[in-house]
Amino acid sequence: MTNDLQNIRTLHRFIAFIGISLYTTISYGNDNPKAIDPTPTECANHLHYEGEYFDFCDTCGCGSSGGSMGYGTGLNNNFIGLRYIGQEYRSRDGIFADSPWITENFNTVQAWANIPVTKRAVLNVIVPYQFHNRILPDNTEQNINGIGDISILGYYNLLKARPDSVVTIKPEHYLQLGGGIKMPTGKYDKDNNEGSVNPSFQLGNGSWDYILAMNYGFTYRNWGVSAMANYTIKTKNPKNYQFGNQLNLGINAFKTYYVSDFAITPIIGVAEEIYGTNQELGFNIADTKGDIFLGKLSVEASYNRYALGLTGMLPISQNLNSDKVELRNRLSVYLNINL
Repeated sequence: MTNDLQNIRTLHRFIAFIGISLYTTISYGNDNPKAIDPTPTECANHLHYEGEYFDFCDTCGCGSSGGSMGYGTGLNNNFIGLRYIGQEYRSRDGIFADSPWITENFNTVQAWANIPVTKRAVLNVIVPYQFHNRILPDNTEQNINGIGDISILGYYNLLKARPDSVVTIKPEHYLQLGGGIKMPTGKYDKDNNEGSVNPSFQLGNGSWDYILAMNYGFTYRNWGVSAMANYTIKTKNPKNYQFGNQLNLGINAFKTYYVSDFAITPIIGVAEEIYGTNQELGFNIADTKGDIFLGKLSVEASYNRYALGLTGMLPISQNLNSDKVELRNRLSVYLNINL
C-alpha cells in the first residue's frame, strides 16, 4: 500500500512538472488563427478552457493568502465573488502518545477577484476574514476572529487559450507564470504558540511572504486537465517566529456538460502539500514540518455571468507535525460573478 501511494505521488509530480515542459513545446501553433473552426460555436459564456483548478492548501490556518484552497476557482478566469472555506483538524494536547486530542476548526470567508489588466496579464486579490475555534480537553473553547493576511498576485499568460466565444477543433493549451505577496494584515499572537502543538491557530503569520506560481492547462472540446505548482517563501515576523516554506502541487481532470443556458462541470483531482520546519529566534522548532496528500471532488454550475462551486477534500496520507496534527476534512463553497 505504501509503495502504491508513493507511485501515485511520483506520477503526480511528474505530470505537474514534466508535462508542462512537454506541452509547451508543441503549443505555440495554437496562436495561429487558421486553427479556428470555420463554424465556431458559442460556449455558454463559460471559460471551460481557462480553468484554474488550484489546490493551494495551507495547513497553517492563518496562511489564508490562498484561502487554504486556492488562488482561483476553476473555470472562470475573470471574476469577483465570495468564498467560504472550512477546515477541521485535531491536535494532540501534549507530547505523549496518549495525550488527549483537541478539535480545531479553521473558518475563512473571502472577498476575492481575478481582474484582467491586459490581454495576457491578470491580477488576483484575496481579502480573508477568519473565525477559528478549538475545543480543549476540559471542554472549554478558544475563539479568535478578525481579518486575515491579504494577498495580491499577478499572472502572465505565456500561452493563452482562445476567447470563450470560439471553440477550436484542435487541443488547447495555456501556461501561466506569476508571483506576488502576502501582507501581514492578520493578527499574530505569540501566546497561541506557547504550549501548543499546532502553532497555526492564528489569524495571520505576522510576516511578509512571497509566492511563486505556475499553472498549466490542456483542453480538448469540453474535456480538460490542469496542473499547478506554487511555492511560498515565508519570512521572520516581528516576534522572531518564522513559519516554514511551503510547496503545493495539484492535478485535476474535468468535463463540462451543457444543458440549455447552464454549464455543469464535475472535477476530480489530487494535491500534495509539503511544509518546511518553523523557526524561532533562528532555531528550528521540532515537530513543525510535514506533508499531506489529498483527494479532491468538486463541481461548478454556471448560468450567464453567475457561477456556484462546491469543493471537498479528504486526506489520503499525511504526516503533519510528526503525526501530532491531523486534517479531517476541507470544504469550500463560492459564488462568483464573471467579468
